[in-house]
Amino acid sequence: MADNRWLVHKFGGSSVADADCFRRVADILLAEKAPRQAVVVSAMAKMTDALLSLVAGAEKAPDTIAPGLDALATRYRTAVQALLPQAAQAPLLGAFDADIADARDVLHAISLVRSAADRSRDLISGFGELWSSRLLAAYLAERCRQSGASRPVRWIDARQVIVIEHGDLGPAVQWEDSRQRARRWLGEMSEGIAVVTGFIASDKAGLYTTLGRNGSDFSASIIGGLVEAREIIIWTDVDGVMSADPNRVPEAAIIRDLSYNEAMELAYFGAKVIHPQTMAPAVQRSIPIFIRNTFNPAAPGSRIGPASGASQEQIKGVTSVDDVALVNLEGTGMIGVPGTADRLFGALRSAGISVILISQASSEHSICFAVPSRNAVRVADVVRRAFTLELQQGQIQSVDVKTDCSIIAVVGDGMAGLPGVAAKFFGTLGNAGISVRAIAQGSSERNISAVIDKRDATRALRAAHSGFYLSAKTVSIGLVGPGNVGATLLDQMAEQAEHLRREFGLDLRVRAIATSGRMLLADRAIDLRQWRAELERSTEPLDWGRFARHVQADHIPHAAMVDCSASQEVANRYLDWFRAGIHVVTPNKKAHSGTLASYDALLEECRRHKTHFLYETTVGAALPVVGTLRDLIQTGDEILSIEGILSGTLAYLFNVFDGKRPFSAIVREARDKGYTEPDPRDDLSGMDFARKLIILGREMGQRLEIKDIAVETLVPPGMSGLTIEQFLDELPRHDAAMLARLQAAQREGRVLRYVGRLSRKDGATVRLEALAADHPFAHMNLTDNIVRYESRRYSANPLVVQGPGAGPAVTAAGVFADLLRLASYLGPAR
Repeated sequence: MADNRWLVHKFGGSSVADADCFRRVADILLAEKAPRQAVVVSAMAKMTDALLSLVAGAEKAPDTIAPGLDALATRYRTAVQALLPQAAQAPLLGAFDADIADARDVLHAISLVRSAADRSRDLISGFGELWSSRLLAAYLAERCRQSGASRPVRWIDARQVIVIEHGDLGPAVQWEDSRQRARRWLGEMSEGIAVVTGFIASDKAGLYTTLGRNGSDFSASIIGGLVEAREIIIWTDVDGVMSADPNRVPEAAIIRDLSYNEAMELAYFGAKVIHPQTMAPAVQRSIPIFIRNTFNPAAPGSRIGPASGASQEQIKGVTSVDDVALVNLEGTGMIGVPGTADRLFGALRSAGISVILISQASSEHSICFAVPSRNAVRVADVVRRAFTLELQQGQIQSVDVKTDCSIIAVVGDGMAGLPGVAAKFFGTLGNAGISVRAIAQGSSERNISAVIDKRDATRALRAAHSGFYLSAKTVSIGLVGPGNVGATLLDQMAEQAEHLRREFGLDLRVRAIATSGRMLLADRAIDLRQWRAELERSTEPLDWGRFARHVQADHIPHAAMVDCSASQEVANRYLDWFRAGIHVVTPNKKAHSGTLASYDALLEECRRHKTHFLYETTVGAALPVVGTLRDLIQTGDEILSIEGILSGTLAYLFNVFDGKRPFSAIVREARDKGYTEPDPRDDLSGMDFARKLIILGREMGQRLEIKDIAVETLVPPGMSGLTIEQFLDELPRHDAAMLARLQAAQREGRVLRYVGRLSRKDGATVRLEALAADHPFAHMNLTDNIVRYESRRYSANPLVVQGPGAGPAVTAAGVFADLLRLASYLGPAR
């Protein structure tokens, strides 16, 4: 059996902005199969504002009345002429002309007394709905006539149906009177379309009035209640209720289904849903409300209805209220004294000040509450006057007002009774470096609110949105040094970006790239498939301050620098980045192997600013050398010694060097393959190796400096001051000496290996050694690193970590792994 219940639509101003919009609305209504449709219509976009501007103009500048009315008339006549044939225009324009004449008379009367009564303001502002609804009804009737459809169309003035009485809580519907009128106007319609004016109504005395802002939504809900509709559809210019403000959280998505309570909570905290009061008639009768897009009618939209049981989602949306002031009343005299809160909020009520949020310590020592910032000064004065005596006697110590605050709220029925939701919310904000000033949660557990600084609001919205998997977790990344390793890393990230976003909800967003002299910045993200071309086109000189500020964007919750250079200058900037709350991931050894004073400062600033410093690739590329050492120590093992070949470069050189080719040729080849540092002397000098030993020693708790390590350099004397190319050109002059050392080792059945040793008893050395042919270090792949840990647990059979330790691909992979590790530290994985 067909469902003959009414289907109620409401079309907002943007949906009936012009003739094309009216055509679109008619297409939607005439395609609908429901036999009975009630269509509540708002004024054309900006029409109500224009009418109210005329009222304001009449009070101050009467000469604006005529041109203002003429502009409205021109706009309306243009729409009528575009939609209706000549014969159908006359009745509509006749009623319009009569309304314009009435409006002119009322506005003239206002101009004489220079003041508009509420009745006059309501009358003028309500004309917009009369005009748009009459036009839609006439256009629908004309479309039905042209198509031969038998569907009747009726225009209904809501002032003849809806009766209200204004009170302290807004307009109250007089249901019995309104129901009788609805039966008279709508009851006998067994089919067809009733077009009803939104926004306007009558009071009990029969005088015309309005339902206030969002009044047309309220009209739709009232009509739905009066006719006991099967559903109400609110047509607007968005695809549905969003999980956050898309202007601040671009990843915001449509919420397909939410309860009345969830919708009310989101709407109260600023989400563009539907005003809580306007839903009341639908809520009382369990009529579902759909939010749909006039400009994309195929989209299913959002359904708001009775709670459907246990929600599969903890959180449905994240929203905020900006321009909030936080007021704190504090004093020992409040403890245990009944009526303090009543006096406080009674005084605010008498002053007509609305309170947005309340939080009170269980000790009763303080009460804090939030109000709109525009009321901040007035609130402070009201509270101080209410507690004048207590302030004078010292029973209340202070009344503090903090402006420039925002409230961020997470909303969802799925939170109720579920442990850990608050912890996740506040942990997410903490990980994003956001300080919480006050907290509030109702006993229903469907809303958790926090007061934060306004400047952090966008970052907080994004952090919470991604923290509850409503969008990808986003990390703003700046990469320094797009050389061999940096370039390979960017290519690896380009390959994995979509997979990480789809499977793990992770958005590693590279927004800045810096070379030694230039930088490339992108508002959203650099296209990693085209980064080389974009960087080549960039002519912007490197500005470290601007680079860091761009990476640490307010609207993105987390920021990280990836330093793929070998620069001391870049390493010197880590402290400033930590202080700004920027995490650092790097294969650059300079910072972590610098002076003890700088090392201590790095760790201190990391702790102080709750940032992360990830540097696994500083020692063994992608090998877990640092991580293994840290795991041993943190689980209570005692490290006795570490020895190994910690340079993939030097491992390659001495694996390949067999006397058949000059040592200098092998060095040049390694540099060309990317196995060495940009300057091969950093490897041959042993200093790069020594820095790795320092990093491991400091992980063991040893207070090592570079001077504490006995280093044998392989850079011939007098070649330190040459350019890189000059060094490579001059190196063949020293091939004979290196060949002699190799031959001496070979005569004893040994092999040459460059080995580092670190012992609590014997100190630290880095040198070229001749090892026995059966030594574990003698049998390695070309660029392998090998590290041997001897500890209290691993004494008889030392723990060995071995694998590729050089080359752009494995080093970049190690840095990439550290980036993913950082993301896991910033919140739980999906």
